[in-house]
Amino acid sequence: MTYDVIAPGVKYIGVDDLDIDLFEGQYDVPEGVSYNSYLIEDEKIAIMDTVDVRKKDEWEKVLEKALDGKTPDYLVVQHFEPDHSGSVKYIMEKYPQVVAVCSPKAKPMFERFFDVDYGDRILVVKEGDTLSLGEHTLQFVMAPMVHWPEVMVSYEHKTKILFAADGFGKFGALCKEEENEEGWACEARRYYFNIVGKYGAMVQQLLKKAAGLDIQTICPLHGPVLTEDLGYYLGLYDTWSKYEPEEEGIFIAYCSFYGNTAQAALKLAEIIREKSCVKVSTADIAREDLHEAVEDAFRYDRLVLCAPSYDGGVMPIMEEYIMHLRNKTFRNRKVAFIENGTWAPSAGKKMREAMEEMKDITVVEPMVTVESAVKAKTIEDLKVLADALIG
Repeated sequence: MTYDVIAPGVKYIGVDDLDIDLFEGQYDVPEGVSYNSYLIEDEKIAIMDTVDVRKKDEWEKVLEKALDGKTPDYLVVQHFEPDHSGSVKYIMEKYPQVVAVCSPKAKPMFERFFDVDYGDRILVVKEGDTLSLGEHTLQFVMAPMVHWPEVMVSYEHKTKILFAADGFGKFGALCKEEENEEGWACEARRYYFNIVGKYGAMVQQLLKKAAGLDIQTICPLHGPVLTEDLGYYLGLYDTWSKYEPEEEGIFIAYCSFYGNTAQAALKLAEIIREKSCVKVSTADIAREDLHEAVEDAFRYDRLVLCAPSYDGGVMPIMEEYIMHLRNKTFRNRKVAFIENGTWAPSAGKKMREAMEEMKDITVVEPMVTVESAVKAKTIEDLKVLADALIG
């Protein structure tokens, strides 16, 4: 366990968590996650965020090694979610001279989480306020609802580093990065849409503020420090937060009781591939990562929902999937439907009603109804739908 030097006077002092099974108690993280923390050393010393209490003991050792006998003056708390504020109380107790720096909405969270009134040991900063550490100067930029109301980010003028809180983060422990063949975007996209995705308008506001800063390095609270081709990362965040498709393609999300609806969904994918060069991706949302299926729905410009009827509605897992899309502000897509029913098909109507409640949704006709099993007529109907989706 050691620290890394990011820039003169700036050290990375975060830790990996490979023991965690679910991030936020709901997201699968088979490659773990990193809790990033940073140290700025100058005439004054500032700790930039802490880590989840799960890894406090490991982080304490890294911090002490990085401090090398010195004592910190400030603890900048950019985001109060427990995976970042979990060790704040430890710092405040161990270093009684430390002043915590935070946004106005973060101040009451100290008492809510720790049941301690730190009084004048909390320095509240507002938009544009600065904190001089010597040669290094932090400028604070408020970033409410990216993705909690108290969030702020910090720009360090000498090194041109943006300490971005949860912005530009991704799933995956840093020790796994060299094994990652999918690149930054895959797990960053899943992270963004499932955690920050609802708040695209607020992300846009932050991007506009960031455009006025000369940023050369982005230090997020999860995932790797970003130092090259920053336009790529900023561009993706711009696309994602505008709810624009990242690329042309068709994502087919399906669920199936006995395999017949799955057969129809996969047959549609086969027909599209035979008829065109359009990229097609499929997922059995009952068996695969539901949150990855949310990510893929946002990634492509066309979505097909395929589900059997159930209790006068639709198979519950599809209902849950649509709920996740709605909660994350899914919009601006073309959507088609395949339903299955033996005596009273209802899934198509329910799915369509739910999707039409979302903004800028264009329904692609025809809706295909599978009557119990895939037959010759079903395949002909799927060919018509494929042509409509290909355009």
